[in-house]
Amino acid sequence: MVAWKKKFGSETRDVKLVFPSNTMEFKGLQYVQAFVLPNFYFHATTAYDILRHNGLEIGKLDFVGRR
Repeated sequence: MVAWKKKFGSETRDVKLVFPSNTMEFKGLQYVQAFVLPNFYFHATTAYDILRHNGLEIGKLDFVGRR
């Protein structure tokens, strides 16, 4: 378990992602706002779209989690 004190200040922590053809560098807050959240919502939306395409009867309330 990570101690709570280690989490404080992580919005300014350096984050470096290394890919075979690219390296991306962020500060902690920028990483969450510009990389993590857009990727999360892209994948959640894509899964929702695939499920609907394959006949599952779900709607907006299922997507936003209010059912």
